[in-house]
Amino acid sequence: MKAVIVRKPRIVGIEDRAVPDNIKNNEVRLKVKKVGICGSDLHIYQGTNPFATYPRIIGHEFGGKVDKLGSDVEKINIGDHVVIDPVSSCGFCNACKLKRQNVCKNLAVTGVHKNGGMQEYIVLPTLSIHKIPLTFSWETAALIEPFTIAAQASSRGKVAASDKVCIIGAGPIGIATMMVCKMFGAEVLITDINSSRLSMAKDFGADATINPLEPNEKQKSDNFTNKEGFNVVIDAAGFSETFEKAVNIASPAGRIVILGFNERPSKIIQKEITKKELDIMGSRLHTNKFPEVIKWVEKGLIKPDKLITHYFHFSNIQEAIKLIEKSPDGLCKTIINF
Repeated sequence: MKAVIVRKPRIVGIEDRAVPDNIKNNEVRLKVKKVGICGSDLHIYQGTNPFATYPRIIGHEFGGKVDKLGSDVEKINIGDHVVIDPVSSCGFCNACKLKRQNVCKNLAVTGVHKNGGMQEYIVLPTLSIHKIPLTFSWETAALIEPFTIAAQASSRGKVAASDKVCIIGAGPIGIATMMVCKMFGAEVLITDINSSRLSMAKDFGADATINPLEPNEKQKSDNFTNKEGFNVVIDAAGFSETFEKAVNIASPAGRIVILGFNERPSKIIQKEITKKELDIMGSRLHTNKFPEVIKWVEKGLIKPDKLITHYFHFSNIQEAIKLIEKSPDGLCKTIINF
């Protein structure tokens, strides 16, 4: 079989590997169909993902068809269409006892800490498998996982219909989070320095957009919130400056959710946090969000495949990565076909 492998930073290629046939009792083998490329895949390629080791088969956003079962597998059948939860946890540490497996002390993420879905076949434990309706397209299957990230962020921020939400960053995760917040009935303003992304966010349902490089940024923000500030600010950009902005634009008693990883310190004024009694929290991966997101899609509440703008065959992975690095106008989500 063929597999996409990042051998070391900035070196990616296709390898021939044996089809995995040694399946444990509680495992299943999948024929991979479609894989989404995520920002973390790009960071592994660039050598900037702090958790990745090399060589690594990338890909954690994928769906496939079950084609082989371990002897103890129940409730999953050959031919089932499934999506994969990339989060593996130990079950014993303090975080796991609190049912916060996403921050397990011994966390392992498929496609980051261990080999991922950009291969024609993959073997995974049944705990990682979620069945999806046969009516779901494979494109939709590949994008369930990013919407679990969005579901986690909106859950951490306790987004509700009465909220005015600001999402900083109109990349795929920012737009997915906007779509989830809108589903809950919130009014959402999204910001980005890329006008093309803002136009795309507007097409996907954002109530308002702001380019922070424009001179009327504060006036637009004040008009949107009636000078009250945002009840929820979700930082999907992950820069030290955007963290500072989140603190400044949040309302009194507001909630701030931080996505992404940045090692640069932020110049946060502590007085603002105490004065407004802000709740500030991180959001990483997800906790048991797959069933929830699958139900949303089944009911037509969200349409993940709307985010897809580009397709590539796996043999053209280098071309796909180059495109994403350039981030041209009109690019949102890229799918790799197997």
